[in-house]
Amino acid sequence: MLVADVTFYPIGKGVSAGQAVKGAIAKLRESGLKCYPNSMATVIEAESVDELFNAISKAERFLVSEGFQRVETIVRIDHRLDVENTVERKLKVIGEL
Repeated sequence: MLVADVTFYPIGKGVSAGQAVKGAIAKLRESGLKCYPNSMATVIEAESVDELFNAISKAERFLVSEGFQRVETIVRIDHRLDVENTVERKLKVIGEL
């Protein structure tokens, strides 16, 4: 399992992109992945890099369909094979669950 975070920066339609990002998160969730939005990014659990990037691609296409002329996307991936790599496990390790 891998845990990743993705941040979308839709550019070109005013100052606030909150509603568009909300729609992009909905597209991520439609892919069946566990998503944990926060104030700076969305954390995602996926079984593979292919599954992750398929979901991110759908979210980016949504943003383009909303009329944004530019979408910058930042992705970080933590792919561990030695332990069950989940958001819940990570939060337990640091005492947040």
